[in-house]
Amino acid sequence: MTSGIDCAMPLTAKSAQALAAHGYRFAARYLVPAGYDWKRLTRAEAEAITAAGMQIVSVFETAARRSAGGALAGHADGALACREAHTVGQPAGSAIYFAVDYDAGPEQYDEIEAYLRAAAAEVPDYRIGVYGSYAVVEQMAKRKVCSHFWQTHAWSRGRKSPFANIHQYKTNVSVDGIAMDLNQSFGQEGWWNTKAAASDNRLDKADADALVRILQATWAAAKTQTDKDEIHRLANVVRRVSGQPEVKP
Repeated sequence: MTSGIDCAMPLTAKSAQALAAHGYRFAARYLVPAGYDWKRLTRAEAEAITAAGMQIVSVFETAARRSAGGALAGHADGALACREAHTVGQPAGSAIYFAVDYDAGPEQYDEIEAYLRAAAAEVPDYRIGVYGSYAVVEQMAKRKVCSHFWQTHAWSRGRKSPFANIHQYKTNVSVDGIAMDLNQSFGQEGWWNTKAAASDNRLDKADADALVRILQATWAAAKTQTDKDEIHRLANVVRRVSGQPEVKP
């Protein structure tokens, strides 16, 4: 279990180092477009967080109920998130969480699913995560919409999902004058740092081909089209990081 924070306030080299000294090992920050500069992650901040020894969790949120906009909103937000991720140097294969920052009920689940699937279509280099309540995490996990799950205690009514990779367990606290929320993570967070991005090591072609063969065998045994699409996407990630062209479905 790893301790971390999320905050809207951009971190400086000094504040990142102070948080690391308190034992926090990751910081969740916002991929958002121009116009949201008050909370927008920049490359310089990402480097400061990395230099302090912390990992970065990327989250996209412009409005609390944005996911209720369904596929149309998802396509727009996915494209924006992808552009911001490239701008800050987020490496391929890490995750972008999309926020469902309200008490969504069953009547919104189809819209949220459509939003997330549309966003995923716009970020082929990245894994997709969702931030939301227990019910949202449970529903999106069962629908196999995402590969990463960040649960907030808000609207969760005391329940914690076993699917959660990150759990936001306390909100609205202040540490060294920084307003933040506190989190714990349990593995497979999809986080990243600028050292990994800067190294840009390519996977050996022979190793990549071996991994693709394994994925192709898994694809053949997959029972749903959603699983097949995800396996195909992963195979293209392997091809891409080994310098090979992607293959269309």
